[in-house]
Amino acid sequence: MAKVKAAILGSGNIGTDLMYKIIKNDGNLELSLMSGIDPKSEGLLRAQGMGIRASHKGINAILEDDEIKIVFDATSAKAHLKNAEALRSKGKIAIDLTPAAVGPYLVPPVNLAEHIEAKNVNMISCAGQATTPLVYAVSRIVPVHYAEIIATVASLAIGPGTRQNVDEFTRTTANALVKIGGARMARAIPVFNSAEPPITMTNTVYAVIKEDEFDMEAVKHSVHSMIKEVSSYVPGYRLKGEPFVDYRETPWGILPVVVIMNEVEGSGDFFPTYAGNLDIMTASARKVGELYAQHLLESKEVTR
Repeated sequence: MAKVKAAILGSGNIGTDLMYKIIKNDGNLELSLMSGIDPKSEGLLRAQGMGIRASHKGINAILEDDEIKIVFDATSAKAHLKNAEALRSKGKIAIDLTPAAVGPYLVPPVNLAEHIEAKNVNMISCAGQATTPLVYAVSRIVPVHYAEIIATVASLAIGPGTRQNVDEFTRTTANALVKIGGARMARAIPVFNSAEPPITMTNTVYAVIKEDEFDMEAVKHSVHSMIKEVSSYVPGYRLKGEPFVDYRETPWGILPVVVIMNEVEGSGDFFPTYAGNLDIMTASARKVGELYAQHLLESKEVTR
């Protein structure tokens, strides 16, 4: 099988879990390099132990290799702002797992086709990857006036970077619900739950509908179809019950609200299974990488 060479920039937890996902999914991506800045980092040591080329020269090691076409940036928003232009100048596709949002937001089953030629795309946030498809599943059947999502994740699955940038992640997720999900207005509410044992990521979506009548069966069918699409690359992505409609008091009067509850269980590649919030980010990034690789091969931009 023809393959496209890829690299992971950032040898922390996200980069390490992504490494395992690329390796175990024997598709059209060849993980050619894992590059970080700490030669003793666990990610680089694990990569070396599995026979993957590892470097502590950071982005420079990637820029020096012309055969690498796709780069997963798992560093930080500040670092990606610098990395983005360097990668673009070398003609490499950047799949950004940070909140930098240099490129357009991307959710694989929703809007990848319209950005297939983009050289830099952003994976939003864990809540964005988990809930945007569900809001979109409703809005493609009936207009969503307002969407509100509550993403509840285990406190142990939230790192210091996310805690420091939680407001930015919240705004990014809400923006994605509008720009990609199709809601007219949106709000994202994160909850970090410190329960023991740690809980699995759970999301609740509220979609306010201003139309008096709509086809709820069509909405259910759309939601189930979207769950099936996302679970094809995030196996632990599933509904917690049937979507239902409830009439509630809203700032716009008593209106029908579509309620969807889902959970995301991780695959246990590197993160514990309760960390579905992290798993959906790396699984989604891998899926995007595979689809970009397929596009490069089909367009004959890469031949091997």
